[in-house]
Amino acid sequence: MDRLNEDSYTNNLIGTLLAIFGNVLVSISLNIQKYGHVIVVGAKDPHVFFRTKTWWFGFFLTSLGETANFVSYAFAPLSLIAPLNAVSILTSFILSFIFMPEKYRPKDFAKRYGLSFLGAVLAIGGAYLFVAFGPNWHEKLTAEIVVRHLVGWPVLLYLVLEIILFCLLLYFYKQREANYLVVIMLLVSLLGSVTVITVKAVSHMLILTLEGSMQLDYPIFSVMFVCMVSTVTFQARFLSQACKLYDTCLIASVNYILSTAFAVLAGAVFYLEFSNEDVLHVCMFLLGTAACFLGVFLVTKNKKRSKTFEPYVTMNMSNGVPTIHSTSPAVPPDFSGTFSYGTLVNNDRATSAHQPVSGKRPTSSVGTTRVSNGKED
Repeated sequence: MDRLNEDSYTNNLIGTLLAIFGNVLVSISLNIQKYGHVIVVGAKDPHVFFRTKTWWFGFFLTSLGETANFVSYAFAPLSLIAPLNAVSILTSFILSFIFMPEKYRPKDFAKRYGLSFLGAVLAIGGAYLFVAFGPNWHEKLTAEIVVRHLVGWPVLLYLVLEIILFCLLLYFYKQREANYLVVIMLLVSLLGSVTVITVKAVSHMLILTLEGSMQLDYPIFSVMFVCMVSTVTFQARFLSQACKLYDTCLIASVNYILSTAFAVLAGAVFYLEFSNEDVLHVCMFLLGTAACFLGVFLVTKNKKRSKTFEPYVTMNMSNGVPTIHSTSPAVPPDFSGTFSYGTLVNNDRATSAHQPVSGKRPTSSVGTTRVSNGKED
């Protein structure tokens, strides 16, 4: 019995370290890829970043980090790995200070970033609690065991309720044009709960196959793999639509909270990860998760607001073409913190290159011209 407990804690430790390493690597790689976009801004070819070594290096690190996250599901419980996505947000928060060019006085710095640092402390403390008191559940998910979990009545009831809720939300989103952030993020989270279930099953069966027990020839493996790819694809589409309507920091916070909550619920229902845990461990796990939620919300709440574009239109007297000017100075590439695509800011709201930008509004005066007969007009 002691030997089994020791192996279980070892697997939990391996899965936790892999998840932390993967999330840190993904955050760093996204910043590198973002830098690859920044250095080619203004180029005529919109896909010129594909020819830069910086972007491809970031892509390689992203693939390595996601592979570590994928393998971590084979060692640790689903409810323990899902909340560790906060590590990626904390890494972006830390990297934002590396690229921050502004210099603040201590008083102004504490006033501006005090809540963010409090959120980082809460997230780290919450992560320690849910890792220390998380479920110590381990089961070799062979194809037969996955099917046994899938046909259980709690899982079938959970899937039916999830499908009904997803269809209702999709109806209001598509037909009633309910483009609320909560609606879109609930659609993403419902798909995400299916994704994590399938990812854990696929990763387990792949690991068992590498150990010598072939699992790839079972139909359930193909079903799980197809569900994993399709749900990830639709999640990306919904997230892309949300990024066009709402601030990316708010999306990161709401998406993390809802996705983690549904992932933990899916692990408890589908894999029965909390069936052998006592009340104290469950309560401490929930407390750590709630602290991590609050910490992520505080970290992503602080964001430098971009200057609004206040245009005015003048008429080009030579050819009668209206020209758009800005009352504010031109916006250079900003390197302060954001969560849109890594840490570097995506200057989507900056004035485009083909619009003439004037730092000072010109005076509206009409010069003196002479007509052909020599009189002044």
